[in-house]
Amino acid sequence: MSHAHHDHSDDHDCGHDHSHDHAHDHEQPAGPVWRRFLLAALLVLAMLATACFVQVRTGEATVVTRFGNPARVLIEPGLAWRWPVPFEATVPVDLRLRTTSSGLQDVGTKDGLRIIVQAYIAWQVSADPQSIQRFMRAVQNQPDEAARQIRTLVGSALETSASGFELADLVNVDASRVRIDAFEQRLREQIARQLADTYGVSVVQVGIERLTLPKVTLEATVDRMRAERETIATERTAEGKRKAAEIRSAAERDARILEAEAGVKAADIQAQSQVQAAQIYAKAYAGAPELYNLLRSLDTLDNLVNPGTRLVLRTDAAPFRVLVDGPPAPTVSRAGREHE
Repeated sequence: MSHAHHDHSDDHDCGHDHSHDHAHDHEQPAGPVWRRFLLAALLVLAMLATACFVQVRTGEATVVTRFGNPARVLIEPGLAWRWPVPFEATVPVDLRLRTTSSGLQDVGTKDGLRIIVQAYIAWQVSADPQSIQRFMRAVQNQPDEAARQIRTLVGSALETSASGFELADLVNVDASRVRIDAFEQRLREQIARQLADTYGVSVVQVGIERLTLPKVTLEATVDRMRAERETIATERTAEGKRKAAEIRSAAERDARILEAEAGVKAADIQAQSQVQAAQIYAKAYAGAPELYNLLRSLDTLDNLVNPGTRLVLRTDAAPFRVLVDGPPAPTVSRAGREHE
């Protein structure tokens, strides 16, 4: 009996210890569970905070929409706050520079000729809230769709702009007459305002990428250039002839002046020589009259006879007599005879 009681007591004690240990096991995890709930709450708050912040990248703008409608536009790079989805969402808008080509367009010039021209346009969405919202409304923030519509607009503007210029203003051998810059400026004026008002796009640059001529226009251009060259050649030839005539006239005038001056000088020299000859003759006659007569006879012969002259004259008559008789013997003056 005693042993049985003892076993029963042991069993009771064991049961008591087992229930105590079980209660202790239930009380032990209370602290870690609280910490887990706190950690979960912090994670949820962190996720909510992260969802409420948006990063605006460089070269982009961010449109914050509230229930699908644009509420505000964020332009400055950095972090900004917004309500979490589904209250507010963000849409990035690319503000980087883009280029679009019009493709080859067959357009007519002012003088009725056809040209094939291709232009390019460098554009970007303007960095202001109104322009960004216009871009979203016009093309739903689709740059490719914007490029397609811009390409169509540039093609129409090329036709309008080309009609204000003649072909010689765009294709010419004379570089000073080419007005490509004015053509590009006219094209830019045609599209800049419409792109800004409709699409919120600013035009950075417009240029002519390619310009070619159809066969008919090319032939007409070659004919025009040939005619221009011929006109220029004719003008230059006429100018050369005019200058040559002026030079020839000036040379003839100078020659006449020089000839006249030379004639005056020759006449002056001849007169002086005649005076000197007369003086010499006078001295010769005074000193030797016979020698004077001989020299005068020779001068007369020199003036009368030339290589083509034939004369039949008596040789015993003057002045040919001197050829037969020779010079007369010198005579002695009376004073000399008296001296002897």
